Amino acid sequence: MKVILAAIQIAILYGFSLVGSLLSHWLHIDIPGSILGLILLFILLRLKVIRVEWLERGGNWLIANLLLFFIPPAVGVLSYQHLMETKGEYFVLVIALSTVLVMVSTGLVTEFLSRVERRRRAN
Repeated sequence: MKVILAAIQIAILYGFSLVGSLLSHWLHIDIPGSILGLILLFILLRLKVIRVEWLERGGNWLIANLLLFFIPPAVGVLSYQHLMETKGEYFVLVIALSTVLVMVSTGLVTEFLSRVERRRRAN
């Protein structure tokens, strides 16, 4: 039963991605549909139209298995061996810098949101 529930929740999350893709196509905007779907989901969660518990099990499963979703792109890189041999150091530099940038920005946003939450609870 838990597996079926998680599968349904994952299907709902995928549905948000599809809706976002349709919105992106219909509105002719250059924002990926998956991002629009996440924004829509966020808005519905904040408005309490959707409760976190309704999607939590499926979302947790996706996060726990996130590494598996990087295997196809990693295998795809292998087909560009000549490019990696000639420009590989640039790719490594870009990957390292973007990783640091993501880590720092995530930390700063988390710290900011933590402060906002502490202030909100104090009031």
